[in-house]
Amino acid sequence: MTAPETAAETVRLRLSVSYDGTDFHGWAPQPSSRTVAGEVRTALEHLFGPPATFVVAGRTDAGVHAVGQVCHADVDAARWAAQDGERKVLWRLRGILPPDVRVTAVAPIDRAFDARFSALARHYEYRISDATWGVEPLWRRDTLAWNRPLDVAEMARAAATLLGEHDFAAFCKKREGATTIRALSRLDVSRAADGRIVVAVSADAFCHSMVRSLVGALLAVGDGRREADWPVRLLSRTERSSEVVVAPAHGLTLVRVDYPADAAGWVARDETTRRVRTLER
Repeated sequence: MTAPETAAETVRLRLSVSYDGTDFHGWAPQPSSRTVAGEVRTALEHLFGPPATFVVAGRTDAGVHAVGQVCHADVDAARWAAQDGERKVLWRLRGILPPDVRVTAVAPIDRAFDARFSALARHYEYRISDATWGVEPLWRRDTLAWNRPLDVAEMARAAATLLGEHDFAAFCKKREGATTIRALSRLDVSRAADGRIVVAVSADAFCHSMVRSLVGALLAVGDGRREADWPVRLLSRTERSSEVVVAPAHGLTLVRVDYPADAAGWVARDETTRRVRTLER
């Protein structure tokens, strides 16, 4: 928590961020590597000085993209007021940030808002091309080229069996003290008008590498190496399955993060998110 005297001197900003993850070592700051958080935080420092807090909705891995990332930062209130409005701040951030990361919206917000713990759902899309000739050159950074034809109907059938709240330990890189129980609300597989296959994935939260592992399992079903009931059978595992290959990062994009509409909802959601989840039997 921010101390009262510090809170009185700062304003909380909500930022929407988009980035091409190709040349980043993920979101999270690293002392010797280029990261999205490092670039955005440095840009904020140019305008407001070091943020008192800087929190993101979800840390994306190296190579993963975003068009709907959300973060919040507590910055010097006087320096915010001196910027002469949100449009001016966006214009100045445009000039500071490198071309592969953009802040697309910024606005003051109540301190009850927490980009991470107030989130209701996170939505990702994974794009795949199974065209014989590969991937359109303009898609090469955000689309996986798969060298076998994929049966979209079989992938969709397998995906439907994974919906709901389960222990996804077989699909996660487990972290000390963290649960692998997640509530998967969407896992759709479809072929878009441009010919690409899109795997749309939504949940209130994901464990490490979960989305890319789910895609990896669906790819094995789609190209005929596994049956459609194989992914759901993995839910009985209590440890990560070595049979599941993690799909490459560059096909994955964070497209949206959902939040309650007001401060009361943010507080309630924060309390729910911080509880350790268990499966009711």
